[in-house]
Amino acid sequence: MSDHAYRRREFVEAGVGAAAGLAFGAAFWRGAFAGDTSVASAGPPPRGTGYGPMGTPDENGIRLPDGFRARRVARGQQIVPGSDYRWHIASDGAATFPTRDGGWILVSNCEDFEGGAGALRFGSDGEIRDAYRILDGTTQNCAGGPTPWGTWLSCEEAQEGRVWECDPTGRRTARVHDAMGVFKHEAAAVDPRGRRVYLTEDLENGAFYRFTPRRWPRLEEGLLELAKVARDGSVEWAEVPDPSGRRSSTRDQVPGATEFRRAEGVWFDSDTVYVATTDDSKIHAYDTRRARFEVIYDGLATREAPLVRVDNITASRGGELFVCEDIAADEVHLGVMTRYREVSRFLAVTGPNHDRSELTGVAFDPSGSRLYLSSQRAHCLMGEVYEISGPFRGRLRS
Repeated sequence: MSDHAYRRREFVEAGVGAAAGLAFGAAFWRGAFAGDTSVASAGPPPRGTGYGPMGTPDENGIRLPDGFRARRVARGQQIVPGSDYRWHIASDGAATFPTRDGGWILVSNCEDFEGGAGALRFGSDGEIRDAYRILDGTTQNCAGGPTPWGTWLSCEEAQEGRVWECDPTGRRTARVHDAMGVFKHEAAAVDPRGRRVYLTEDLENGAFYRFTPRRWPRLEEGLLELAKVARDGSVEWAEVPDPSGRRSSTRDQVPGATEFRRAEGVWFDSDTVYVATTDDSKIHAYDTRRARFEVIYDGLATREAPLVRVDNITASRGGELFVCEDIAADEVHLGVMTRYREVSRFLAVTGPNHDRSELTGVAFDPSGSRLYLSSQRAHCLMGEVYEISGPFRGRLRS
């Protein structure tokens, strides 16, 4: 994540001229934002873009579409009701995990110097039952990713950052995995079919990595590689000789490594790894079967683009991609992209309580009917975590 004080108009106007010819070009994206399916997609007609217009701000300063509501579930430096845990500040990457009693656990990183991660445990009725710490002794834990075997990969966004595998229940001690590289980690996404973990690096000249465990699903040992993307989008993966980065940074050990301009959010869904690069406002899609990259969203291709400085991402049960913005503006948005690559704004945080904030930690509960996200610097840098409920597509009905 970043605290760059960009303003939306300044950022877009600075980049639109250089980016208009990239990816699919401005004509493609103007059509996509307008719902012109003859331009925006080659598939069948879409089933509607987004969830409708955002309403007026609620008591939390959140603008939502009709039928949705928000509640605050945690605020930095305040005791979580029903527990003795003081919630950490600067909430960042998050994920949820089902529990045997029909409830779920929300884990959340702390992107402050103190780092670590905490958790909220919800009952089957959606009420908070407990809150506690699951990781200590680390620094600037930014994003990460859930594993199919029920653990949380918490990533340190520091020059000597590592990946820590955490137990969401807090019962087992977290384990560090140096084989996954020592660098400025951002997020992780697990491909269970390919038996690999994809990793992003939050630097302007950062690399995009994949880790292949020696014995799946154990992550203590394995092969770390980074991507070399050709002009046609084809990818060659090259081994990182020294994942510890002792002699030189991991991204500098492979000549010709492709630079990703602050790769942040990453998510795996249906043989595709989605990667958000914040500095150039792009979302990339890596087809793991064809070993090929393409840019599926370019926020600087046109001034009409609904999202810039894209960051944390997640997918709904309905196959939609929800994307956070990281920009200091009067409003900061969470956007939604359909399978037909139509993009719109889903919600916004606004008002003095969210001044200079950004949205982080976007994650759905196991049913797909509740979405969690944080306004990281809300309320004088303390940060707040919200639960958004409503008629999300693909949600399980009780």
